[in-house]
Amino acid sequence: MMKENSLLADLAAYLFSNSSGNGRTPSERELAEHFGVSRGQIREALAILEAMRIVERRAKSGIYLTTTEVSVDAMALFARAGVPLDPILIYETVELRKIHEIRAAELACLRATEENYQRLREILTASEKRLAAGEGLAREDRDFHLEIVRATKNSVFYRVCSVYYMMGEQRLPIYFSESARSRRSHEEHIRIYEALLARDGNLAQALMNAHLQGAESYWKGLIGGAATAAAYA
Repeated sequence: MMKENSLLADLAAYLFSNSSGNGRTPSERELAEHFGVSRGQIREALAILEAMRIVERRAKSGIYLTTTEVSVDAMALFARAGVPLDPILIYETVELRKIHEIRAAELACLRATEENYQRLREILTASEKRLAAGEGLAREDRDFHLEIVRATKNSVFYRVCSVYYMMGEQRLPIYFSESARSRRSHEEHIRIYEALLARDGNLAQALMNAHLQGAESYWKGLIGGAATAAAYA
């Protein structure tokens, strides 16, 4: 039997692969039979997908995909399930992540505790070991950035930014497969940490902006390069 924590993502992927031209999906009964679960479990999963604006259940008509107004949480779910995302939505999300993390760097300068600084030091040490072993920094990069957001002491801020990394978890290992990129990122992390330690909000913001510019350019090139950039110039 399918585990509960995998049903939601697998269901979303299946609905996208098995919907008709007008967006209508298989029925609750058909879905329950396909996944080997009860209709009640399918109904609960569909309720969550409906709250995330992925599907719409229409009385006496069926279940329909509503892909034009998906939430950020839904995009993270799609990424985990392997569902292709709209390139413009990806770029806009990366852009939003950059705005949030620049602000997070400023707030962290004001609110970070010794516990946050210790955790950042541990992540930087782990990064050095990874680099020495010739490995990429996908996990350490995520941990470093989210620890800065955690240092803002704003739990909602942290949850929002965590979603961005859920969306990119399949791509980050590829991004950091280049040793030069991993080394450069680590060096930039050290400078950001030093600015945070000095409580220099302006410098921390500037360094974070420059640091994330590389990731933004990478995604921009991945989803369309000049055409996408021109649309947002």
